[in-house]
Amino acid sequence: MIRKIAISAAGLLAAAVAVVLVLAAGKPDTFRIQRAASIKAPPEKIFALINDFGRWGAWSPYEKKDPAMKRSRSGPAAGKGAVYAWEGNGEVGAGRMVIADSAPPSRVTINLEFIRPLEVSNVVEFTMEPRGDSTHVTWAMHGPSPFISKIMQVFFDMDSMVGGDFEAGLASLKTLAET
Repeated sequence: MIRKIAISAAGLLAAAVAVVLVLAAGKPDTFRIQRAASIKAPPEKIFALINDFGRWGAWSPYEKKDPAMKRSRSGPAAGKGAVYAWEGNGEVGAGRMVIADSAPPSRVTINLEFIRPLEVSNVVEFTMEPRGDSTHVTWAMHGPSPFISKIMQVFFDMDSMVGGDFEAGLASLKTLAET
């Protein structure tokens, strides 16, 4: 009797694992998360807040998730080549960002490298488009989806999780730029 229960339990576990693996295999090989906001400020003002990692503390939602996070900056103070590295709690992990391209006042492209909890490299893009007395700001992140990420996507909606952070950051950026 116990043997039958153990065999049945092992069979159910194997079936559950197989289902998760099949669902993960069906996920796309790349991802893109994007949010946008309209900010009543000129693109130059918003660009300056994004293009300088030293100013991210005032608006980035990740800065608030771990106030004790270790931070370091190197390279130029702002613009192409500026580097921001961090090491923090389980919510923010560890990694670094490097501004790969800076086109004032319309675009900042950042190479984002996570070291922990997973080693992944993504691209982050901020674009600023003037629209009358406002600026349409888009915050996007895209990159490859390794199989471990696909497995996580079976259980977690990454777009909602990261997108929520982007929405909070854009709201803080809006408040800061409009004052």
